Amino acid sequence: MIYSTATVPVTAEGEATLTRDQVWAGLELKARDAREFLPAGLCTRCDVTEETQTHFVRDATIGGKDLREIIVLEPGRKVTFFQATGPREGAIVNEIVEDGTGALQLRFYCYLGLRGAAPNGPEEQAEQAQFDSENGYKAALLSTLKRTRALVAEGRL
Repeated sequence: MIYSTATVPVTAEGEATLTRDQVWAGLELKARDAREFLPAGLCTRCDVTEETQTHFVRDATIGGKDLREIIVLEPGRKVTFFQATGPREGAIVNEIVEDGTGALQLRFYCYLGLRGAAPNGPEEQAEQAQFDSENGYKAALLSTLKRTRALVAEGRL
């Protein structure tokens, strides 16, 4: 199994401050269409194909892999991406939290397995290393915040 987590400050030194509502608006937009929030070229297709009172479904191509995710929003707080099809199974979570001083943080965590791969085998170990690297999910969090800031500056959020 793959377990990974990363947390970044919402507002780092020298950056424009984002409110919880602005971060939430960015996370919800990202959940519906990740293309402009992830590093360039990582997500090439992202379509909401079903929507209910409790969740929505999106079909996407991320990192060259087709997948379907069931997405649950907990407004103002958390987005959970359940991996229904694709190379991974499990859940990915993006959550807005506060540190001990009340400063906003954006946290990612996941608990995943690779379909068809040996548990804790070389494929899962490589995936774990990628998730935990500086180019892994921490980079996706930073990219999400950067894009959210740009949308706020453009008056779109």
